[in-house]
Amino acid sequence: MTKKKVPLRTCIGCGEVKPKKELLRIVRTPNREINFDPTGKASGRGAYMCPKKGCLDLAVKKKRFSVALEVPESEKEVEKLAVALSEHFSPKADAR
Repeated sequence: MTKKKVPLRTCIGCGEVKPKKELLRIVRTPNREINFDPTGKASGRGAYMCPKKGCLDLAVKKKRFSVALEVPESEKEVEKLAVALSEHFSPKADAR
């Protein structure tokens, strides 16, 4: 029997490579909006992030959303994204 390959993705915050299912997906929709994708199936360009508040802070500080999603990020969109992601953050986890 062959083993099934586990897809890996890199966190845009801390840069760690983890299984896709452990990360949160952020998507740039075809009309260039940045949204949280809880299902992982929304159409558009995706980026992945650990469920840690520290990773979000690091990604915002280093402007990694604009690089990964190929769209200029605005403070308003980042705040909206932070609110959407806040319920999915691990309470004890923190970035490096």
